[in-house]
Amino acid sequence: MDELSKLAIAGRIVRNSKDEVIVKTGNYWNTDVVDIRWHTEDKPTRKGIRLNLEEAKLLLEILQRELNG
Repeated sequence: MDELSKLAIAGRIVRNSKDEVIVKTGNYWNTDVVDIRWHTEDKPTRKGIRLNLEEAKLLLEILQRELNG
């Protein structure tokens, strides 16, 4: 079992019957992370981003500013 498979699913955004974004959180190489990744037919793709918690907080601030502004 690799370290990424130990991450817990925090949420899903379903696009259609085959594609969805899965948000996972957990610890990867001794760093708390948020992993946001496209999955196709329940398999992860290379399309995604993994952020440590400080980076994730900055991304959240940017998204909140852009979506509320």
